[in-house]
Amino acid sequence: MKVKSSDITMDPSGFVLVADHIPSVIQEMRYYSTYNFIGERIDGYEEPCALLTQEAARALKAVSSELIVRGYRLKIFDAYRPACAVRHFVLWGIEDTDIRMKPYFYPDLEKQALFKEGYIASRSSHSRGSTVDLTLFDMRTGREVDMGSPFDWFSELSHPDCGSITEEQSHSRMMLRKAMMRGGFLPFDREWWHFTLKDEPYPDTYFEFPVSSAYLRK
Repeated sequence: MKVKSSDITMDPSGFVLVADHIPSVIQEMRYYSTYNFIGERIDGYEEPCALLTQEAARALKAVSSELIVRGYRLKIFDAYRPACAVRHFVLWGIEDTDIRMKPYFYPDLEKQALFKEGYIASRSSHSRGSTVDLTLFDMRTGREVDMGSPFDWFSELSHPDCGSITEEQSHSRMMLRKAMMRGGFLPFDREWWHFTLKDEPYPDTYFEFPVSSAYLRK
């Protein structure tokens, strides 16, 4: 697919369903649900499935294979995010009165500060298709690994190098981080769960098509 720099496109031809590449993956697509920092399903999420570029999915499969041997499965909260979903975030940020999910995701920040602090952006790497939000699932205990803060907990507690978490929680974060970096992903300094493929195939292109297996297979 040939695209111009900074294009927004509806072409899903370079994307795949993550579950088709990684059958062991667990998917809890938060923006398809109402349990997210806004409190409603986000625009563009038509199915609770994770999509990524082919390149990112292949790289993530290698990470998964390594972690499976160590007793862990990957659990994905978000992957490809349509540009319309990001606009939904921005419009919500302008609406001062809607803070219904503040106690659950940003209790110590005013909602406008989420943009200033870099937790939400007017353009997201997720819309380029090679960024994923994820954690580890312990196959021995049958539980999600304790990372010291929940997904989308907007505070310094979620910074990967936060010093206020336990040694075990820090070890778990670093285990995920190192595995993802060995697989070719780059971490984000404000969110332990956020990783972008270093050699992403569409570094200047943002996609608009919905999160939908049916749309992907058109």
